[in-house]
Amino acid sequence: MSTVTEPAATRRGTRTRADALRNRERIVAAARDAIVEHGPEVPLDEIARRAGIGNATLYRHFADRHALVHEVLLSVVVRSAQHAEEAAEEEADPFTGLCRFAHSAVDEKAGSLCAMFVASMERYDSPEMRAACDRFSAAVDRLMERARQAGKLRDDVTFGDLMVMIAQLSRPLPGVTCHGFDVHRHLQLCLDGLRTRGPSPSAPESASPSTTLDTPSPNQAG
Repeated sequence: MSTVTEPAATRRGTRTRADALRNRERIVAAARDAIVEHGPEVPLDEIARRAGIGNATLYRHFADRHALVHEVLLSVVVRSAQHAEEAAEEEADPFTGLCRFAHSAVDEKAGSLCAMFVASMERYDSPEMRAACDRFSAAVDRLMERARQAGKLRDDVTFGDLMVMIAQLSRPLPGVTCHGFDVHRHLQLCLDGLRTRGPSPSAPESASPSTTLDTPSPNQAG
């Protein structure tokens, strides 16, 4: 019985492509978190450090900051669209599917990044981005329409309402420290307010019973 051995050059090429893909994914993930924390002007050195790669590797994948930020925004929109599509396909209860999508959008940092994209739409616009945004809005509209048809989502709730809610919960107020803030608990409280009927689910036992806000005192300001 004979076996066919893959040429060494082919194996090396396959490993190289796989390594390059992993590095690219690490760069995009690190850039997403850094941009949410510090804005789109975060130093590229910091992104490379977070990704665990050298500056030269970063520049091999992305020629400049614009290309990297565009890729981050595109990846978040595409992944969020996928989450919405999967929720519609896999959740029998339409409102559960809508909630599942909303929680995944918070985890993707979609609120903070999409707000940045809207503020700089012309700069980051591209055919790929427009197609991804169309896919995203269609998937979320489908989720919302299913919930409306099932009588579980208020008729007056719009796509924009849902996106603003997710964005606001994804972006803490500047200068305010929230002790015991559980974004997913508070998101679910807001989602429950969109229901047309049915009791609200009990809060998880691990959730903090209250949230306190610490704002700088007059003596601390400045």
